[in-house]
Amino acid sequence: MLVYALRRVLATIPVMAVVALFVFSLLYFAPGDPAAIIAGDQATPEQIAHIRASLGLDRPFLVRFGEWSWHILHGDLGTSIFTNLPVSHMIAQRLEPTFSLMLLTLILSLVVAIPMGVVAAWRQGSWIDRLIMVVAVFGFSTPVFVIGYLLAYVFALQLDWLPVQGYTPIAEGFWPFLQSLILPAVTLGGIYIALIARITRASMLEVLSQDYVRTARAKGLGERAVLFVHALKNAAVPIVTVAGLGVALLIGGAVVTESVFAIPGLGRLTVDAILRRDYPVIQGVVLLFSFVYVLVNLLVDLLYSLFDPRIRY
Repeated sequence: MLVYALRRVLATIPVMAVVALFVFSLLYFAPGDPAAIIAGDQATPEQIAHIRASLGLDRPFLVRFGEWSWHILHGDLGTSIFTNLPVSHMIAQRLEPTFSLMLLTLILSLVVAIPMGVVAAWRQGSWIDRLIMVVAVFGFSTPVFVIGYLLAYVFALQLDWLPVQGYTPIAEGFWPFLQSLILPAVTLGGIYIALIARITRASMLEVLSQDYVRTARAKGLGERAVLFVHALKNAAVPIVTVAGLGVALLIGGAVVTESVFAIPGLGRLTVDAILRRDYPVIQGVVLLFSFVYVLVNLLVDLLYSLFDPRIRY
């Protein structure tokens, strides 16, 4: 197990190197002259030249990439063009809202979606199965911002149960903190719940037809033990895979959700940086999200061997 884990950790190093190269190249892939776009229409050639020099566009690509990578390894993500603040400082200020939202969404999605999928497989062909699948299709096909505005209108404006927008740090109290994240988490979790529920159902249907499940029932085990102990554990590998890949949905959806609910997180920071062409901030946030995604997929690889000891590759 230790050797397997070490191999998977080492395998992430070249992946992160390729990701870093792509993130750095965003500045060069941008259409037009980034320095001229940042400077604006009224800028003089001298001002454009100064911005180009500050971005390193007047130096060879490989030289600039080497310097940037060296700074990244030392925790320096650069300096914002517009605020003149360290990018790492700006990201640190926005970490709590975004990761709190993503963690709550992940917990909510797994707690809701897995039982939905198990029950749908258990009652295959019944009205319960069809209802769960209709809900899953609706959640997967409805845009995040539509769900967000609908939930805000009903539960915040009409019923006045939850705040419409904003974020309350956990330091100001757990309940106000939770209240500020319930609607965003439900909004963001819609697609994620639908995806995991459908995969759980498909995986459980395959497992429930196996001989060892019939044997467990023949031995007199309760239906709950058969479903959630024997069957679910053996159906877990596809579910874990989709849950890991679905983190990309959470990252992408967080940008929209934070904009809808005015949450001052990394999603809002990314949108603001894109609108202002603040490339160092864009590079820093994209690199962080990429690192999180690679880390989650590494965790998924390690969980494979936990659920199925036969997996050793």
